[in-house]
Amino acid sequence: MRYLIVFFLCAFMAGTVAAQTDSVQHIPHLEIKKKKRVSISEGDSSITVIIDTLIMHDRSYLEFFGKKNVNLQIKNAFIPKRAYISGTDGKNNASNITMTVRFKELGALYVYAAGRDAFNGTKTYPNGNGGTVVFNYLSDGITPQQVNSKQDHYLEIGTKGGGLVGNANSDIYSIFSRIGTGTRPLGQLPEGQVYSGSPGKDGKSEVKEVDGF
Repeated sequence: MRYLIVFFLCAFMAGTVAAQTDSVQHIPHLEIKKKKRVSISEGDSSITVIIDTLIMHDRSYLEFFGKKNVNLQIKNAFIPKRAYISGTDGKNNASNITMTVRFKELGALYVYAAGRDAFNGTKTYPNGNGGTVVFNYLSDGITPQQVNSKQDHYLEIGTKGGGLVGNANSDIYSIFSRIGTGTRPLGQLPEGQVYSGSPGKDGKSEVKEVDGF
């Protein structure tokens, strides 16, 4: 009986550790090369990612996929030119992102928590809602600016809802342009959807200076 209790206790502890691993990820060093993309899709829909050193080269991309809530902590960020960070729940809605960053080097960083369009894939979801972004930058690092995109230290945050670009006329044109091109002219449309519908809701963002993580 005693051995049985020990067995179940060990199994419970192992399950607890696995759950913590799914929700919290620690990355000592991450370097993303020029024009390359790194997607983090493992773990729970709400996740905390702690990166000790993040190096993002020109036009590199860090994406969180299938995440409703992202807590991203970057102890030391080196972004010499232009880089992108985004999050989505995988159903066109943007992730809610809380970022805390110490900038050691910053050219330009674009954080996208914008809703995606319904008319963008092989499976149909409504136009997505924008996310809520809380962006914290460390006081002992570089202070980002949001005024001039042509100057260094630029930060831009996008939280618009999806479906703001598409309209009924462009969707109808897309249909007519496919007629006569094959046996299934509408086969490439997402599940037969024609009009992308009402736009998603805009999100919101906040940028503030903090003293620590």
